[in-house]
Amino acid sequence: MNQSLSATMNDAKQIFTKVPEITVYFWITKLLTTGMGEVFSDYLVQHLNPFIAVALAGIGLVASLALQFFVRQYVAWIYWFVVVMVSIFGTMAADVVHVVLGIPYLVSTTFFVAVLTIIFVTWYAMEKTLSIHSIYTRRREAFYWTTVMATFALGTAAGDLTASTMHLGYFSSGVLFTALLVIPALCYWLFGLNKIFAFWFAYIMTRPVGASFSDWLSVSHTSGGLGLGKGPVSLVLTMMIIVLVGYLAVTRRDVIQHEARSPMALQQ
Repeated sequence: MNQSLSATMNDAKQIFTKVPEITVYFWITKLLTTGMGEVFSDYLVQHLNPFIAVALAGIGLVASLALQFFVRQYVAWIYWFVVVMVSIFGTMAADVVHVVLGIPYLVSTTFFVAVLTIIFVTWYAMEKTLSIHSIYTRRREAFYWTTVMATFALGTAAGDLTASTMHLGYFSSGVLFTALLVIPALCYWLFGLNKIFAFWFAYIMTRPVGASFSDWLSVSHTSGGLGLGKGPVSLVLTMMIIVLVGYLAVTRRDVIQHEARSPMALQQ
């Protein structure tokens, strides 16, 4: 009886998991959303009143989160809609800290590292796990999205720190963070690095990677970029995200698989 109940609960947890499977599609989509959020955020601020742009991004973020919390299981377009809105709003939040409040990137980066550390410590203290495959309760989902927002803000500040304060430029910053992104993957495959630590380390690095390369594509030649423009780069990245998320929604290649258990198996 206990084994039957345990098996049923495990199946239910997998069915109601609110995040995608971690595949190559996940990382590609994540990088695209980080790049799109970076340049589209700048585009909005440049073409709209900054206060209106931030308000619109905030409304979009709240609406997407409400939709995500409303559904009972992972839905590709809803999940990635939230990620896009977090990317846009997170970029604006990090920029406000520097541009409006005048706080140096080094200070803001250190601040967001502290914030993220506090979130991780609190999450682990209350839930005893930081695994994204354990996201099947409202509280864990709240911790997850709070963490995601903190990683986007940190990644934005860190990318601007290396590109501007350290004068590496956007392309060199992208290369630097790409190398840092690869390190946890190699350590996981070769040396058995804790997969939860490896995931979150890589997840944080995707933000400055995507943001640095998208900035490099969009900014002018005098700023060290290719000068393609923030509008066109935003549009192309958005179209790529739509196509990829549409593919995932149809094929369900990023849906966490669980074994269907027969009544006979449940009794064993």
